[in-house]
Amino acid sequence: MTDKRRLRGLRWPRLPRGMPHLPERGEEQPIVIQTAPEAATPQATVPPTFRAVSEWVWRSLVIGVGIIALLKLVSILSEVVFPVVIALLLAALLDPLYRRLRIVLPKGIAAGVTVLGTLAAIVALFSFVGNQFAAQLDDIIGQMTEGLSQTRDWVESTFDLQEGQITSWLAEQWATIAEGDQLSDLATQAGFTVGQVLTGFFLVMFSLFFFLYDGPGIWAWVVRLFPRRARAKVLSSGAIAWNQLRAFTRATILVAGVDAIGIGLGAFVLGVPFASGIALLVFLGAFVPIVGALLSGFIAVLLAFVTQGPITALLMLLVVVAVQQLESNLLQPLLLGRAVRVHPLAVILGIATGIIVGGIIGALTAVPLVAVLNAVGHNLLGHEEAVDDPSELASDAEAAEIREDLATAAEREDIDPGESPSSV
Repeated sequence: MTDKRRLRGLRWPRLPRGMPHLPERGEEQPIVIQTAPEAATPQATVPPTFRAVSEWVWRSLVIGVGIIALLKLVSILSEVVFPVVIALLLAALLDPLYRRLRIVLPKGIAAGVTVLGTLAAIVALFSFVGNQFAAQLDDIIGQMTEGLSQTRDWVESTFDLQEGQITSWLAEQWATIAEGDQLSDLATQAGFTVGQVLTGFFLVMFSLFFFLYDGPGIWAWVVRLFPRRARAKVLSSGAIAWNQLRAFTRATILVAGVDAIGIGLGAFVLGVPFASGIALLVFLGAFVPIVGALLSGFIAVLLAFVTQGPITALLMLLVVVAVQQLESNLLQPLLLGRAVRVHPLAVILGIATGIIVGGIIGALTAVPLVAVLNAVGHNLLGHEEAVDDPSELASDAEAAEIREDLATAAEREDIDPGESPSSV
């Protein structure tokens, strides 16, 4: 029997009618996967507000630790950092002069002429002060003798003291200072301080020359240290910071001029010798905000005391205090605050913080640092423009929501004792 005959006699089994429909070729069927229901998770025990506050707190602590570490590093390297900062401020002050010289002179010669001209101006000012003091020295000594005599008479008559008591007290004070190694320690410390000042001075002049000569090249090298994506923001922040420094130096010159005119004119009217030199000293000292004018004005008070007596010294002190109050309460906040676009309260607090942290140098660099950080922060955070009116901080919808919240809070404050807040 052949294979064909075998196959012809076979019967294929019939498929049952309840068989599922087989998909045709090309027909897609959805795949359904059944999973077990998720187990209910317990509700979080920490409120979202408390969690957000805790995240702000620990991040603020990290930032604070970083700032403290940076200040510690600055204090360790203060002999290098402070001269460089002063040179940067001088470069911002002398940049317009350098640009005018750059039109007719090569870059290196223009920078050298600017630095040498600055040195010559400083030497000329101090020479003028020294010559004025030497020319009036004889008069000062004569007036000093007469003034001390008047002061002694005033002290004896006011406090009912004898001449021998004052002389013995002065001798005891001098013996206390002279005993031991205090004088030698003071001399050693003074010599060390003079060496530091000279070293810092030459470092300032050296840095100033290169800031003027190759300032853009130095800044380009600094910018290349940042990632490529951040370089545009860093460049714009540097330009903004430089403009803030230039505005600060211009405003400081105005403040120093007002201080010098006020205290010098007061010394001249009261007949205090060396009035012109006092005005120049006040002008130079006023570059250190608040403290500089006060210390230089104290020289006028001291001269008035030893030459004209305590009454004139008291009047001179009132003049210095009045000029100082005018500077600290009006000129510094308004001129510097407007120039560097910082609130007057921030200017005062910045100066006070600078004095606490870094003394005179800290006071000198506090306001420009606050101005730079404020301007650069606005640029980096993407603020479009400063908002002067508080009403511009919120949109109309946000303002309506704020008014609704305030009304609800006011209603809750009027709840009678024993009344439920939910009924309000």
